[in-house]
Amino acid sequence: MSSFDDAVVAAVTGHMNGDHADDNLTIVRAYADPGATSATMTGLDTEAGEWLAVVDGAERTVRVPWLGAVTDRASIRVEVVALYQAACERLGVEPAGH
Repeated sequence: MSSFDDAVVAAVTGHMNGDHADDNLTIVRAYADPGATSATMTGLDTEAGEWLAVVDGAERTVRVPWLGAVTDRASIRVEVVALYQAACERLGVEPAGH
């Protein structure tokens, strides 16, 4: 597992939690627990994204592997979008217009 610089992780998680909170929940519902009521992105590395999910009133950390290669900051965005779109398809919901 390879990690990203703390500033990169903070920028990505800040953006996801500030601008794409609903997308976080969609990803967690599709890949970790359909009963999740909230999800906050807390980290990432080259293998997966990490979210703090609330399920049945309890917090739990979930890791969702990327669908493709994540090697640099630019590829993080590509893979988050791919993961979100695949999550929408998996759940049978229409992706939000971003």
